[in-house]
Amino acid sequence: MPMKASNILLLLAALANALIALFHLVVVFVGGPAYRYFGVNELSDLQEQGSLIPAALTLALTALFAVWATYALSGAGVIRRLPLLKTALIAIGLIYSLRGIFVVQNLILLVKGAPWYPMAALFSAIALIIGIATLAGSVALFTKAEG
Repeated sequence: MPMKASNILLLLAALANALIALFHLVVVFVGGPAYRYFGVNELSDLQEQGSLIPAALTLALTALFAVWATYALSGAGVIRRLPLLKTALIAIGLIYSLRGIFVVQNLILLVKGAPWYPMAALFSAIALIIGIATLAGSVALFTKAEG
């Protein structure tokens, strides 16, 4: 039996969230240089001063993305249905999409000759793709648009 489009989209969203969670976990272990490389100089400075705040914030984000991956897996039918699945998936998709629309701002700034921040544009584009995949998968899942 072929896999439904909603399952494929939500599986891709789950994979993306899991990779983002793993990425954040690696940043915690690399520390200051990783924060600085990705443009979070304030966290790098704090970490280099011995503060636990950068690691705590990054681990909180790691947990958040892991939860989002779990919700996407639930929507794809890989694991049991989680509470508030519809609400959670729509919220996750909207959060990513709202974060992703900053890619437009990045491109406008580039055209205007402002300093180019390729990492910001890349992260915005990735967020937009994940947001669209999550929302499209959720709509297909919850409207029973698939046969």
